[in-house]
Amino acid sequence: MIITLTGSNSFMLHQRLQKIIDVFVVEHTDMGLEKFDGGEAEFDKIRESLQSLPFLASKKLIVLRTPSILKQFIEQAEILLAELPETTDVILVEPKLDKRSSYYKFLSKHSEFHEFGNLDEQNLSTWLVQMARNNGNNLRFADARYLVERLGTNQQLLAGELDKLSNFNSDITKENIDLLVEPTPQSTIFQLLEAALNGRTKMALKLYDEQRIQKTEPFAIIAMLAWQLHVVAIIKTAGARSDADIASEAKLSPFVVRKSRLIADRLSFMEVKLLLDELLRLDERLKTENIDADEALKNFLLKTSF
Repeated sequence: MIITLTGSNSFMLHQRLQKIIDVFVVEHTDMGLEKFDGGEAEFDKIRESLQSLPFLASKKLIVLRTPSILKQFIEQAEILLAELPETTDVILVEPKLDKRSSYYKFLSKHSEFHEFGNLDEQNLSTWLVQMARNNGNNLRFADARYLVERLGTNQQLLAGELDKLSNFNSDITKENIDLLVEPTPQSTIFQLLEAALNGRTKMALKLYDEQRIQKTEPFAIIAMLAWQLHVVAIIKTAGARSDADIASEAKLSPFVVRKSRLIADRLSFMEVKLLLDELLRLDERLKTENIDADEALKNFLLKTSF
């Protein structure tokens, strides 16, 4: 049996990989488990493993991580994989596959093919609710959505924070999320910029002070504000393209694009450009003049409302 695991969702890909390995080890022990990394292994070693029978085990499972790095493997993959002994199973871990290549076409046709894409906030929220339920905990969909908004779409991070919340209380609420989960800096910067643009200056300054308490430096805040405005500028110049198309073409998370549209819809392109120019001038002043960085950034936020 040949299994291909591919896609940009590394968390779910590696979960599936580990599950397959665990099932194999329970049934056949780890004596028949062999792992190779295409970036480190020699092609001859991989070929020998694929062609040989298991030793001290009834079955062999070979895990090949990005073997496509090796030119020789790509050239001989079809023959090697077609001639596998019946006692050998192979897992090919290929996060990035060129769908135009003959290698991709062969694997999609001749292997058990699993592609793991990144989940949007809706599916992430559903996944969190199900994860909580599977572990005997309770999490409402609205609170799961709030957790995603607070942390972003990194599933590894979300899983870790969900575990922490579950250990604190089996009933996972918004209040407990606020108590135990620190928002990611980028998530807070979005809220900060949104508050400033909407004229909610007290909230903007409060969020800024929280970032400074957490040791986020002014230059880092400027960089994150500039990145957020850059995303908004991309959306403004994308015309009638869908959020999914924008995310794909700009290599951004669909979650980031959808969230940033809340800001993009209320600003003109010229207003976005003015804000970016002002940030650039502020960055230059902080590097060349002896001014208070915190006061300068707070003044920028106070003048941001359109």
